[in-house]
Amino acid sequence: MSNNLSYGQGGHYSSQDVPTSNTKNEFAGSVQNDKIETIQNRLAEATEISRHNLNSMKDRGENLDGLQDKTSNLADSSQQFRRGANRVRKQMWWKDMKMRMCLIVGIIILLLVIIIPSVVATRH
Repeated sequence: MSNNLSYGQGGHYSSQDVPTSNTKNEFAGSVQNDKIETIQNRLAEATEISRHNLNSMKDRGENLDGLQDKTSNLADSSQQFRRGANRVRKQMWWKDMKMRMCLIVGIIILLLVIIIPSVVATRH
């Protein structure tokens, strides 16, 4: 020990004055190193999980943007289809009405062709 002072007498101590137990310090150091290494591994694992989660969220956001675009395109297409379907429905209604009118006119003409000659024949 330096300056021939013992622990109880005061004075300045150097690192040589403190008794060391190599086996105890080495064991404590290796346990501490193991704990530090475990913490570092867990931190690296948590960092990797966070990166993976962020990438997943980014991909999900891109997918949502794509879905939103597809949804708006589908809404536009459905409106166009509805307009086209209404136009076709009106065209078919007019075609049906024309056919009915032609049928009614045909029946009237047929009745006139049958009734007029019979009325004329009964008067003579």
